[in-house]
Amino acid sequence: MARVLDRYSQYERWSPPLIRMTVVSLALLLLALIGLVVDDRVILGAPAMLKPAKFGASGAVYLVTLAYMIRDLPTSRTIRFSATVIGWIIVLETVLIFVQAGRGVSSHFNADTPLDGAIFSAMGFGIATVWILSMLLLILHLRTPAVDRAMGTALRTGLALNIVGAGVGWRMTQPSAAQIASMSRSERPFVLGAHTVGGPDGAVGMPITHWSLSHGDLRIPHFLGMHALQLLPLLLLGIRRVRQPRNDGAEHALVLVSAALCVAVFGAALVQALNGHPLIPSSGTT
Repeated sequence: MARVLDRYSQYERWSPPLIRMTVVSLALLLLALIGLVVDDRVILGAPAMLKPAKFGASGAVYLVTLAYMIRDLPTSRTIRFSATVIGWIIVLETVLIFVQAGRGVSSHFNADTPLDGAIFSAMGFGIATVWILSMLLLILHLRTPAVDRAMGTALRTGLALNIVGAGVGWRMTQPSAAQIASMSRSERPFVLGAHTVGGPDGAVGMPITHWSLSHGDLRIPHFLGMHALQLLPLLLLGIRRVRQPRNDGAEHALVLVSAALCVAVFGAALVQALNGHPLIPSSGTT
């Protein structure tokens, strides 16, 4: 136990607010995993507690990676403020998703009641704030000489892709003409936006992720872009573990190539989703 606490104190020095909120996100993930076992309700074709579990896991890895990224930045009021606000918003986002799952309704794109609309609007405002503060932290990191050039590039390009990937969420929130027409006719439930392109949300999806198997799904490029922030640093750490002695020039080149591949895969997945094609196209589609 003493070793665990000692290791935690080491991590907390990176950024106390981000590491503390990482722990809270992991606790929410644990609760959601328990919920997956004891709660058999289904929302839009997926287990009710699946989305809280995914957001708890995603929030935890995002927060700890961001803490790792800013550990070498000079301490400032701006960084402390940004880290604190980001940490709280990520946790509160997961809590709101829990609330909606507990009520048995969808958390995203749900405008069926004033409460549902208020929760979805609050989530959107919070994520927009995180998006802006993430850009601020990226700018501060770019203006600070990197202690480790290859890792600095991996983190910076990863966060840039994370920001672009998060921006795909804005496209998801845009209501379709059919949804606007349905609301004008007072047809319930009221829904604004969707993950799926070319079909309704909640159709048959892939195991675990529930990404659409029949239509385009914007969650795919959203996921790929956002988690480049973890993929690129982890790839570099893996290279360093198996390749000795270290070669900064070669490592930096590998990071740049890997980042370019991430951009290409993200772009391809985005175009594919916007054209209404699933991740695994059926015969006759490209």
